[in-house]
Amino acid sequence: MAHSAEMAEIRIDLCGMDEKAVADVFSQITVPTIATCRPEFCDDVKRAKLLKTAILSGATYVDVEIESQENFKKEILNFAHEKGCKCIISYHNYEETPPRQKLQEIIDTCFSQGADVAKIATMARSKRDAARVLSLYESNDNIVALAMGEEGKISRVACLYLGSPFSFAAIDETHASANGQLTVAQMKELRHCL
Repeated sequence: MAHSAEMAEIRIDLCGMDEKAVADVFSQITVPTIATCRPEFCDDVKRAKLLKTAILSGATYVDVEIESQENFKKEILNFAHEKGCKCIISYHNYEETPPRQKLQEIIDTCFSQGADVAKIATMARSKRDAARVLSLYESNDNIVALAMGEEGKISRVACLYLGSPFSFAAIDETHASANGQLTVAQMKELRHCL
């Protein structure tokens, strides 16, 4: 399925891949890829090995969470940059959307820590929350800022028109990795309408 997409995020953690599987997948996909392995899946030693394998096998981007240990972040970001892989530092808040000033501080921290792209994903409890996330594009470049949940759905498409280099969609409804995530078909239909 990844070959038919414009870009693919490979969630190593959700797929339960070992190093061999990671190497096989990332070396065979012909579209740009994001290597992601969330910390709940395994310890940092194993996670570093899996992400480094993805980088060596051709990942375009590697995603590291802002709350990761500093030494882990430095290790992965330095390795990625040495190998020509771009780095995303991501912030996820599954409960709420913080005030704009706090979101801006998070973006600034991502870039000060070496991110090529800062990702902000928050839970929208209202349309105002989604608008607050989208307002980040007014004063920032190289960000992916979107809102999760029903109220945030519009942000997943709107972000592409405000400067986001990419957005996230699920292959189908059963494979959504976040609340409110649209499917690829829904995303294409909305983009066509716009």
